[in-house]
Amino acid sequence: MEDKGSGKGNERWNGATINLTEMSSNLESLQKLLLKKAVFVDDETFSKASLTAEQARAIKVLEQRVETLERELDAAITAAARARSEKRQAEAAQKAAELRAQEVTKELENTTKVFELHMEELRAKQEEITKRDKDIKVLEAIIQTLGGKDSSHSKNG
Repeated sequence: MEDKGSGKGNERWNGATINLTEMSSNLESLQKLLLKKAVFVDDETFSKASLTAEQARAIKVLEQRVETLERELDAAITAAARARSEKRQAEAAQKAAELRAQEVTKELENTTKVFELHMEELRAKQEEITKRDKDIKVLEAIIQTLGGKDSSHSKNG
């Protein structure tokens, strides 16, 4: 919708600019003709010619103002387009960063689960080692007890 409105606006500005240019050109031609001929005219004609010359100067100033405003408008449109592009890039970068953060979080959670499993396995092995150590001590005690009896039996026998 903006394009249609701005297209009509540009056509109107261009039409107005062309009209102003033509009027200015006509007035300049009339002014040159008057200067070349150096005709003496009555006050009313002179006032009209002066008014026409003043209008020509005002038209020239307005034309310059229109050109300046057109340049400013073009610059504003370009800046807005650049800002929209930068915003899209920033949004894309933010989304990528969020996805990466999710990936890292997921990886960290998985690592944590693996670590917990390893810890459970290590605890189980530690408990098994502790149980076997106790069993070994019991067996050593039995062996010493039996060994003591064996050495008494072998001395007696």
